[in-house]
Amino acid sequence: MKKVITYGTFDLLHWGHIRLLERARQLGDHLTVALSTDEFNALKHKHAYHSYEHRKYILESIRYVDKVIPELSWEQKVSDIKKEKIDIFVMGDDWSEEFDFLKPYCEVIYLPRTLNISTSKIKSDINVISGRNH
Repeated sequence: MKKVITYGTFDLLHWGHIRLLERARQLGDHLTVALSTDEFNALKHKHAYHSYEHRKYILESIRYVDKVIPELSWEQKVSDIKKEKIDIFVMGDDWSEEFDFLKPYCEVIYLPRTLNISTSKIKSDINVISGRNH
């Protein structure tokens, strides 16, 4: 069985997220998603609209996702790969080369982002629609 892992916050879930999960799952037989916890997001100066528990619940309901684990720190990736027996690490190509240090442990693939959609774009569009153009 070929196992794949990806990491992220997956807040304000949109079709770009779903396409990433679908394409990641197509690379193997099992997809694990390491989901950033609320505490880790705070360390990254990110604030998710949905709590970790709600984001985990949403991800677990998606047919491409087989397992969700907590992402607690930047440093845990090597131990996750070993513990989960991961064959392929997948991230969006906006992270290109950032995770090449994982190549001794598994294959590293950067998938092209889905064009014209992102959580940042959704937040910006909502601000424009509501008249809060910051």
